[in-house]
Amino acid sequence: MALELAHENIWFDKWRADDAERQFYENKAQGGSGLGSLVSQIAKARQEIQNSLVSGGHSGSAGGSGASSDVLNRITKLEGENKNLSSTVSSLEQTILTLTKRLEMLECDDKTTTAPTSASPKKPVPMETEDDDDDDDVDLFGSDDEDDEAAARVREERIKAYAEKKAKKPGPIAKSSVLLDCKPWDDETDMFVMETEVRKIVMDGLVWGAAKLVPLAYGIQKLSILCTVEDEKVSIDDLSEKIQEIENYVQSVDIAAFNKV
Repeated sequence: MALELAHENIWFDKWRADDAERQFYENKAQGGSGLGSLVSQIAKARQEIQNSLVSGGHSGSAGGSGASSDVLNRITKLEGENKNLSSTVSSLEQTILTLTKRLEMLECDDKTTTAPTSASPKKPVPMETEDDDDDDDVDLFGSDDEDDEAAARVREERIKAYAEKKAKKPGPIAKSSVLLDCKPWDDETDMFVMETEVRKIVMDGLVWGAAKLVPLAYGIQKLSILCTVEDEKVSIDDLSEKIQEIENYVQSVDIAAFNKV
């Protein structure tokens, strides 16, 4: 930094000296007016230049060592980078050479493998003999018909097996929810005993549900009882007949509601 400032001062002083000299020659051309002052200015400028050179030399010697060490460090760093770059380039060149050799080997292998196929001799065409005439009487498509019959038989067997399997597979069970109204003979009939007797009826696919007493008239009540039946196992008519067989308590049975589940 000090070296740069010294150079700037020297340049500035030199510029002042050159400017003073230029003014001297201009005044001399105009008639010599102010000649003594210009000469003194030139001498002063030259003295300042010498002083700047001397001071710059001293300051430069102080800062030159730092600048030179910095330059040496940069040069050393550049040399190291240059060595690294050279080693990288050499490794890349070696890799390229290796790849080139491998590519040439592969191309040679391809040529050697394709050469026999391209130069393979043609197969000789067999000559027809008298025995070939006997083959005209042979049914060449007989085996195809037999294969078609066997395939059709296998297909029918598979379809039959699938139908049997599908038939055996249990489907959804159809059920119905039925609400029955059981009417007594009179108001003196014990309705709780009636409900107990009705629930004693047991059938495969029959499940009894909730029950309640519903008033009819003159103090007479009817028993409304809910049941769920499987349509394939239980007939509502048979169930109604079984309930009416309880003659001591049941006068009649009506279907109040019928819904599919």
